[in-house]
Amino acid sequence: MAVMVTGGAGYIGSHAVKRLLEEGFDVLAVDNLYRGHAEAIAALQTIAEGRLAFSQTDVGDRDALIGLMREHKIDTVMHFAALAYVGESVEEPLRYYRNNTASALSLLEACDEIGIERFVFSSTCATYGEPPKVPMDESTPQSPISPYGMSKLHVEHMLRDYAHARRVAGKPFGYAALRYFNVAGSDPQTLIGEDHEPETHLIPVIIEAALGIRDQIKIFGTDYDTPDGTCIRDYIHVCDLIDAHIAVMRALQPGDERFYNLGIGKGYSVREIIESVRRVAGREFKVVETDRRPGDPAALFADPSKINHELGWSAKFVNIDDIVRTAWNWFESHPNGYES
Repeated sequence: MAVMVTGGAGYIGSHAVKRLLEEGFDVLAVDNLYRGHAEAIAALQTIAEGRLAFSQTDVGDRDALIGLMREHKIDTVMHFAALAYVGESVEEPLRYYRNNTASALSLLEACDEIGIERFVFSSTCATYGEPPKVPMDESTPQSPISPYGMSKLHVEHMLRDYAHARRVAGKPFGYAALRYFNVAGSDPQTLIGEDHEPETHLIPVIIEAALGIRDQIKIFGTDYDTPDGTCIRDYIHVCDLIDAHIAVMRALQPGDERFYNLGIGKGYSVREIIESVRRVAGREFKVVETDRRPGDPAALFADPSKINHELGWSAKFVNIDDIVRTAWNWFESHPNGYES
């Protein structure tokens, strides 16, 4: 099996490439390097044994993708490439629809030309918006409140409609939409890791404060209806996330339509994350309490029981200190990201 990984030089995509290589697959990583890192690909080549090809190509370039799929005899696609900042999507919605939705259309057109039968899509819990209840299962109504969430939901709709058309034509196409919660942590071997510019994820932001890269971290709201007054979120380790992708890919058959929430099934509050970083790093840093941000629900966490029941997958990293420790090890050894 030859797998094309879009966004293969990014945080999650590079971890997928690493795991696929470890599992013995041939991999084509495609990334335009706008927010991905050539250094991640270079690091992965050290373990690839000639089974990793890389192309600096935009996922919106349909003709280039067709050529690459033919050249590398691709039969499965894992699609991670996307812009993923909620706030940025509110400021620049058309950019998000162009990059996330329109580019996915070009990718699907290339898949159609080649006859790809398996497609694993990196979706998001942001497609649910502000849910009526938690934990959230796959039947939770999808009502995004940001262009980012909507741009991903549109891709889910395209996949559904395309799969229906292929089924009617007698050429079944199998796909899965995996709805992520908060992805955290890094490769325990620190070969690759998390390097965003700007960095907005809570755990790396707090770690940067512990390293002295930031002078403080802010808690946005301390009066939520939660045990300690701060927001609660579900943090899934990136390696567990990729394990789920591998399990789904192996199970996916032409004609399948699968939807799974990927999380650990419990939440940690902002204060709990802060205390975890303090324990793991053994360092103090300044914490400032400030007002709530608009649109931040009090609690969001997954009900991952569907994928557990159907595929036997469950998260291995469930203790927050274990998740934070892998992130800390990466940032401590790479304080300037891949430039370290």
